[in-house]
Amino acid sequence: MKKKSSNQLKTNKLKKKYKFFLNPYSDCAFTKCPKCETKTKVRKFVLVIHMEPQQVLLLNKQCKYCPNCELIIAKKQEIEALMVVGFGQENPEIMGNNYLVMGTIERQDWKQGNQGSLSNREIIERMYIFKDQWDFEVIPAGWYPNDELPEKKK
Repeated sequence: MKKKSSNQLKTNKLKKKYKFFLNPYSDCAFTKCPKCETKTKVRKFVLVIHMEPQQVLLLNKQCKYCPNCELIIAKKQEIEALMVVGFGQENPEIMGNNYLVMGTIERQDWKQGNQGSLSNREIIERMYIFKDQWDFEVIPAGWYPNDELPEKKK
């Protein structure tokens, strides 16, 4: 029997849940799922955000959610504004650094994290990483000549 390395064990332990889309469009609310076109719901999720260097932020945020596709849609502008509030007073020097929305965490873990009883490592161990991160391009509504019709993905 082969012995697994510690890196292999760590990646096998990570639980996967949901798909994620970071919405860069300030004028698009995605009231319908961009994939299946059913109406999206508004749900609160605790997003786990990693910001360089080695900072983890737990953000309890309302997002659009498609239960059919298990897709969470979060607005980039709103997340960045909340990050300024979360990190702005404690670590203003890291504002503007690269960040990644890594996954979600259970509400009881979020409460423990807010009380400071969870380390960054424990948060990472308890979180659900996203199954996939999607990207969508918005095609503006309007009239197009037949030879310039934008392709609709199915």
